[in-house]
Amino acid sequence: MLGSALWAADAPRDPSRRTSWGLYVNSSEAFQMKTGPQGKEMLLVDVRDPVEIMFTGFTDVVDINIPFMLSNRQKWNEQKNVFAMEVNPDFEPRIAKALADRKMSKDSPIILICRSGGERGAPSANALEGKGYAKVYVVVDGFEGDTLKEGEKKNWRLVNGWKNSGLPWSYTLNKSKFTSE
Repeated sequence: MLGSALWAADAPRDPSRRTSWGLYVNSSEAFQMKTGPQGKEMLLVDVRDPVEIMFTGFTDVVDINIPFMLSNRQKWNEQKNVFAMEVNPDFEPRIAKALADRKMSKDSPIILICRSGGERGAPSANALEGKGYAKVYVVVDGFEGDTLKEGEKKNWRLVNGWKNSGLPWSYTLNKSKFTSE
């Protein structure tokens, strides 16, 4: 049985990055959980938009990509000077289907990873709130990690995260991990 005491990254300071489950892991812990003896009993989901993944990389350790937010190229976010991001209305049903396809239930642990652990990590977990899921973990440092605060590479995502922790990843994507539904 997976106990939350075994995996316990600190809760994020920012309340918007917290969940009611209070289950947080860093990328190294998520890797250990998924590749450990009970790894087949949990679902590791990359919640990033597939277009983002094409440019930032992916890990085959992930079971499936189910985007929490999708880029809408028909709308513009004036504040961020990018395409608008909109919540994927099929997010929770696709999580449920991914569990069922693997003969798991809503009692099975789910680990959610986004780019940095912030903008989509906790919100994607919170989208599962009240829908019967028992254990939803958020990877607090995400796939790319945090940004450097000073120096020549200030604002580059080179602190912690999956990519910066020596964990397996590539720019080559595995089509079978991406759903087209």
